Amino acid sequence: MLQTNLNHVTSAEEYQKILAENQNVIICCGRMGPMCIPVYASMKELESEYPKVKFYDMEFDHPDASLIRNLPECRGFMGLPFTVFYKDGKVVKATSSIQSKGQIEEILNSEFSD
Repeated sequence: MLQTNLNHVTSAEEYQKILAENQNVIICCGRMGPMCIPVYASMKELESEYPKVKFYDMEFDHPDASLIRNLPECRGFMGLPFTVFYKDGKVVKATSSIQSKGQIEEILNSEFSD
């Protein structure tokens, strides 16, 4: 399990349930590496500012993380983490590698604004 302060996705069943029960979801799929840790920290900071968005992480090397690793939107990604934004269970945006808090916030505002 990742050592972050985010909620963790630990199985395919949990992944499916989260997407089915929440309109706006962001899942950061990575490791505890130098490109991933700043993204987790930014997500934790933003979590309280976006109560209509559910923030999660998932271990990149977990077998069920293939659900994210094999998404068409992630096919060409070379760097970790893979950060995927879902609206109504569908991918609306996916990014790879390090992202600043501002970059994540920009996506949240464009994809999840009412």
